[in-house]
Amino acid sequence: MKGPIGFEKAMHGIYTTAKAELGYNARIFLRMLHDHGGLGTAKKLINADTISDGYAFLTGHDRLDLTVEYLVVNNEKWHHLFEPIEIERARKRLGALNETPGS
Repeated sequence: MKGPIGFEKAMHGIYTTAKAELGYNARIFLRMLHDHGGLGTAKKLINADTISDGYAFLTGHDRLDLTVEYLVVNNEKWHHLFEPIEIERARKRLGALNETPGS
């Protein structure tokens, strides 16, 4: 499921920035983007019961700003793409690490 082009670019930007700045080659994330589109990938990750390996890696490198959850929570222009419960799940996941933007 693809979202607006700007959202798709932002999702791909997560991958390219993590690779350029951290040397992290998130192949599974890239494959998810290809298979499900940016919006489908975001929804799958946000609605997962557990955090992804990528989320754990970014947490370990103090780069939650490169997570899908951060992208969704911190950009109100994308909120209309998600159900309120999905935004809340993303916020809670970030908040569990005391990294909730805007609080």
